[in-house]
Amino acid sequence: PFNIGQGAGGGAAPGFIEATGGTITTVDTNYKVHTFTSTGDDFEITAGEGAVQYLVIAGAGGGANGGGGAGGYLTDSVTKGIGTYTITVGAGGAAGSAGNDSVFDSVTSVGGGKGNGYGTTGGSGGGGRGAPPGQFAGGSGTSGQGYDGGDGNATANDYGGGGGGASAVGVAGASGGQGGAGLANDINGTSVARAGGGGGGSSGDDSIGGLGNDSGDGVGKNENGTNGTVNKGSGGGGNYTGGSQGNGGSGIVILRYQFQE
Repeated sequence: PFNIGQGAGGGAAPGFIEATGGTITTVDTNYKVHTFTSTGDDFEITAGEGAVQYLVIAGAGGGANGGGGAGGYLTDSVTKGIGTYTITVGAGGAAGSAGNDSVFDSVTSVGGGKGNGYGTTGGSGGGGRGAPPGQFAGGSGTSGQGYDGGDGNATANDYGGGGGGASAVGVAGASGGQGGAGLANDINGTSVARAGGGGGGSSGDDSIGGLGNDSGDGVGKNENGTNGTVNKGSGGGGNYTGGSQGNGGSGIVILRYQFQE
């Protein structure tokens, strides 16, 4: 391990970082992970400069007839030095509403599209509702952050498309489309799948519906749409028959850096 008190000014060894903010854990012996599950605490580097790996997932869209789109999904690495960096964790959208953006400094993940009427654009697009004709197209995902929502059924107004996910488009609503699959990441030392789209609503019991954090979180079909999972940016499930529709899951920001060797 490096000497925290090295030199006249102390601080981190070259290439290493000391920082505060969020919930802090140690992984792989030499790395710190800061996890932010709500807004209100920023990331502050108090010593050193080095690479900070990030995973920034926005809040997901809520379901309506179509499934809610997953929150935008961004992961990469950037060099940071001493300073305070803004963290915003996007809330999930209520049923029929878009999700909210998540932010790490200058990195912004876009909130998921709502599964309401035309599926709307978002980090991943919301699923389209069923007919009437002209109102069934799924929403577009944001390039590099997520995929499009599935189209609703063009002729049957009771079958919505699935919301888009971080790694796949939502399924079209032949009988209630499945949400698009999310994406796994092991930034915190454990592989976790996040940002799946919500399943589209259906008036029949044969709907596939969504499956959850890795492949669409809402259950559609002739049941209440389920909520997207908290802090996984998963879309809310759709419902057509007058039952409740699922809220989108909130986002998350996770940062990782080396603090010793």
